[in-house]
Amino acid sequence: MFTGTATFDMLLPGDSQSLKAKRSYVRPIVAALRRFEVSAAEVGALDRHGRAEIAVAVVAADAAHVREVLDNCERTVAGRPEIELLSVRRRLYGADD
Repeated sequence: MFTGTATFDMLLPGDSQSLKAKRSYVRPIVAALRRFEVSAAEVGALDRHGRAEIAVAVVAADAAHVREVLDNCERTVAGRPEIELLSVRRRLYGADD
């Protein structure tokens, strides 16, 4: 069994100067990520209006499938024209970890 996580740090557009506006950008991204059958949530920069940090977690029988799912998630986030993806942190955990 393998577990993988990815954390996406992103810059939101200038008009997201309220938490309500921030949610209007974050919610669709989280919903799009959940289509890959991962756990996804906003996990950081909760009090910063122009930034968001979203994390995903996936569990699979083999490491290749975990990498494939995380690659798809990263492409989905990077492909959003309304945000700027600043960084991605990925971790892969195996049965021995």
